[in-house]
Amino acid sequence: MRVLAIDTALEACSVAVLDTERADLRAHESLPMQRGHAEALMPLVARVLNRVKLDFSALDRVAVTTGPGSFTGLRVGIAAARGIALASGKPAIGLTTLAAFAAPFIAADDTLPVVVAIDARHDHVYLQVFGPGGRTLVAPRVAPLREALRVSSTGAPRITGTAAAKLATLWPAGERPPTKVEQRGAPDINWVARLGAAAADTGTPPKPLYLRPPDAHPQDAVQLARR
Repeated sequence: MRVLAIDTALEACSVAVLDTERADLRAHESLPMQRGHAEALMPLVARVLNRVKLDFSALDRVAVTTGPGSFTGLRVGIAAARGIALASGKPAIGLTTLAAFAAPFIAADDTLPVVVAIDARHDHVYLQVFGPGGRTLVAPRVAPLREALRVSSTGAPRITGTAAAKLATLWPAGERPPTKVEQRGAPDINWVARLGAAAADTGTPPKPLYLRPPDAHPQDAVQLARR
């Protein structure tokens, strides 16, 4: 299976191509960035596809991260994935950033818990906790740091995500410390591709996973009257 993977949800613009039947047909590139994903993404897609001499018609599916993450970044990646899928007649598969962060840890050792924490600002995090076998112990949610620590600080977990260091710094003194802390600005795009290859095709186009409403709201008081 040939998968084009896209991630623009957080602090990188990343693209990968994976062929599950050919180890030599792989390419990836990741550009660290806080903004500017819209301008960078399609040239990046073209570069990565060119390295493996493929075009959109040769793909079997497109995988894209759906959040949680930046509202603008999510829309950029999902719109591109849906557009490529529509133009090529191939399915688009949505994957959460939380699952993508956790995947390499679960693959390495699925006996220890994994805590994924993404900075949601204002002393909150987007959180998911995975237990043995990769099963969900704490479902995706936005939580204050205090609550995140309460539900995470057992079993010497591994912590990853954009808020991993912040969570580890505040770790309760009476609890076993985390086994590993990996501060990352974005998930590994190669794992987005792997998850995209393994995921079931639901036939439903990817949609953003926001977990909370945007900070910006329209100012009703200054709206112009309609004619």
